Amino acid sequence: MRDVPEWIGKDDNDPVPNRVRARVYQRFGGVCQCGCNRKIWPTEGWDIDHRMALINGGENREDNLQPVLIDHHRSKSADDLAEKSKVYRMRQRHLGIKKRKWRWG
Repeated sequence: MRDVPEWIGKDDNDPVPNRVRARVYQRFGGVCQCGCNRKIWPTEGWDIDHRMALINGGENREDNLQPVLIDHHRSKSADDLAEKSKVYRMRQRHLGIKKRKWRWG
């Protein structure tokens, strides 16, 4: 079998080609990588997920991709967004850009 070069997206908006989706699915044995370790059946919908989210500094490349069931992908994406928001708030506070709101009561 010949070696295939790793796919790297030109930018963060570059969609993952179907040939790369197939390679990622096969690399993980068709198992959902959200933590449930459930087999993804052909009739079920699944997405390609970035292990480290793009909004948290991940790269759009084949090594950062994993197969995840659609419902599990939604919850993981929400967790990624919450993590980004928390990091952003903490950075603002540490830099003194955003002051705390004090409540007197």
